[in-house]
Amino acid sequence: MTQVSARLPDDLVHSIDRAARRLNRTRADLIRQAVEYYLEDLEDLHLGLERLQDPADPLLDWEEVKAELLAAS
Repeated sequence: MTQVSARLPDDLVHSIDRAARRLNRTRADLIRQAVEYYLEDLEDLHLGLERLQDPADPLLDWEEVKAELLAAS
């Protein structure tokens, strides 16, 4: 596993340490998981933006969808 160094503000490190203690995990575990979650969210956002720009994927009008859903109930 590769080791990475980063400079973080003291208040952020204190928050990470408090969370790590509450979760009974190490600082490194918490930071690793936070980076993994961030990258997953970033990938989801990227995919969502790609789909919004796909001309083959029709956009739905919320008011029309809402009216159809209400009429169906």
